[in-house]
Amino acid sequence: MEQEKKSVGNVLKRRLSAKRLALMAIFVALSYVVSFWEFPIFPAADFLKLDFGNVFILLISFLLGPIEGIVVCGLKESLRMLTSTSGCVGEVANMAVTTAFILLPSIVYQFRKGLRWVIPCLVIACFIGTGAALLTNRFITFPLYMKSAAATEFKKLFWFVVGFNLIKTASIGVLTALLYKRLSNFLKKMKI
Repeated sequence: MEQEKKSVGNVLKRRLSAKRLALMAIFVALSYVVSFWEFPIFPAADFLKLDFGNVFILLISFLLGPIEGIVVCGLKESLRMLTSTSGCVGEVANMAVTTAFILLPSIVYQFRKGLRWVIPCLVIACFIGTGAALLTNRFITFPLYMKSAAATEFKKLFWFVVGFNLIKTASIGVLTALLYKRLSNFLKKMKI
């Protein structure tokens, strides 16, 4: 029993170290700032805006773990809620979709490192994230924005939602894969 307490204490001490918390804070800030550089990719569905803030959330998930990624995501979306023009609906939906997207690759990465594991997990995560986006748009975003016309509008825009989320998750996955190794080497030198 005493050994288990020491083990849990050591894990918490390591997870809550000043360096790790500082790194998480930096990634919250980066994700938050970058999320304001957004642009629509489909004129017919201009409310679907692509931004690359989630690259930093996926990066921190690989670097520190899925729990830290979810915490960074939650903090970034909480900051976005302070200036929300959507009544926080978009931020809640984005947190659900981002969490669904980052979980599989970041959990697998804790046990299996290397591109041979990361790439297939990111591909699967694109479909998981897109599926989560379809569910959140159908049952959260559209009903809260469009009220009684939600089902009709969702049917009209279904393929835009699918295409947008596949493009978004794939581009975030590719950028993360390109940036990860450089960042990982830098952080190893800093002993984080």
